[in-house]
Amino acid sequence: MSDIEIMNVFDRKLVRAHRDRAAKTWEDFDFLHKEVAERICDRLDDVLRDFPLALDIGCHGGDIAEVIGQRGKVQHLIQCDFSQGMAQRAREQGAATLVADEEFLPFGHETFDLIVSNLSLHWVNDLPGALLQINRSLKPDGLFIGTMFGTETLRELRQCLNEAEMEVDGGISPRVSPFADVRDAGMLLQRAGFNLPVVDTDGVEVRYENPMKLMKDLKGMGENNKVLERRKNFTKRELIMRAMQRYVEEFSGDDGRVPATFQVMFLTAWKPDPSQQKPMTPGSAQHKLADALGVREHILEGKDKS
Repeated sequence: MSDIEIMNVFDRKLVRAHRDRAAKTWEDFDFLHKEVAERICDRLDDVLRDFPLALDIGCHGGDIAEVIGQRGKVQHLIQCDFSQGMAQRAREQGAATLVADEEFLPFGHETFDLIVSNLSLHWVNDLPGALLQINRSLKPDGLFIGTMFGTETLRELRQCLNEAEMEVDGGISPRVSPFADVRDAGMLLQRAGFNLPVVDTDGVEVRYENPMKLMKDLKGMGENNKVLERRKNFTKRELIMRAMQRYVEEFSGDDGRVPATFQVMFLTAWKPDPSQQKPMTPGSAQHKLADALGVREHILEGKDKS
């Protein structure tokens, strides 16, 4: 899949187990996924074409299917999720649904006109390989839109847990999962063979009456820690209470509520096709930029460094 050694950061069995558990009460915790699904579909509305066959990878409870069904951009949608429980829940949206691992997609080459993935790929160990498989599964000139959590996600919680753990235990362990940044995501799209890649971010701030409600929501969304190197013993009550106290002290607003930042990265790219726009060869322009701007052209000389 990739010419680099893949590091297993996440416990994929735990990813599935947490998502299976979250599926049982998904309607109580799906607010963030629904919000981002709306934003994905808003971006699809800006694309002046329809998509006969689309795939939703890591579909959770069928949030994309619910929104797309109201937009009319997709004629047929297939959903898949790593979790049997989520797949069963997503099937209620009426789209064809199967259980499939994002790291081992069971689809043929050049099958889909559109592939979307909503807040799922940040749990994949082999992200370069997953993007390569997505590229292969798209038809030429097919579109990929995916969302992942970025590095600013849960920055408040991460800071308070680190400070509390240093105070209580004298060291830090990975209690919040690592996230990719914009530059890395863009490079991975290019390496996977995509054309015209664009990565941008949206910020979503959720305000809570107390930090423990945030912890409950993360568990309900299946977004709690699944890092392999996390501490396997139970987290000390003293550490959690100290972290929650710091959260309130450092981040509570005038209304007494605390913020939780979710940075959502949007990855958009196209499967290469001869019909797509290509950058001009350097030196091939027929008109000078200076002429278009109505200014004189000056030759800039570098400073003498001797």
